[in-house]
Amino acid sequence: MKVSLLGDSIRMQYGPKVKEILEGEFDIWYPGDNCRFAKYTLRGLFDWANDMKGSEIVHWNNGHWDICDLFGDGPFSTEDEYVENMLHIADILLKRHKTVIFATTTPVLDTNPYNKNSMTDRFNSIIVPKLEEKGIIINDLNLLLRNDIERYICSDMIHLTDEGTELCAKQVVEYITNTAKAIK
Repeated sequence: MKVSLLGDSIRMQYGPKVKEILEGEFDIWYPGDNCRFAKYTLRGLFDWANDMKGSEIVHWNNGHWDICDLFGDGPFSTEDEYVENMLHIADILLKRHKTVIFATTTPVLDTNPYNKNSMTDRFNSIIVPKLEEKGIIINDLNLLLRNDIERYICSDMIHLTDEGTELCAKQVVEYITNTAKAIK
């Protein structure tokens, strides 16, 4: 069964491990580049269409780039822009693929100057119910890491430690394998 993984640098961290664990059982594809913010991913769906063709499951995330406040004037994407782009992505993925799994945006260290957990929680809380209404499965990576952020998020304040990468990869694998069993 073919599976596509889409997402930002968090996906880039756990993606190779997921592919390694599922090798021989699943054909895992993901873009070589960072899917960045939602509008970038939306645009990428055009470029990646042939590579993703035949994927029965898509595991996807966007969020960190959308919520970052680089200039002190609010998130890079407004809430409305984020929701609009995410729902557009969801609709395209649901038309092309049997099942879509969305991974929530992961927490950051409290000292991160550009991304705040309050904003991550806000954007997750806005998009998750809307995606669930569409039948998208939610993989709550935020909850998975939330209880021990210092352990799972590295000194750059946003990316996963090796242990965080392993933990996320394990949960992504569980979601993919359980979903595959359910849709067979």
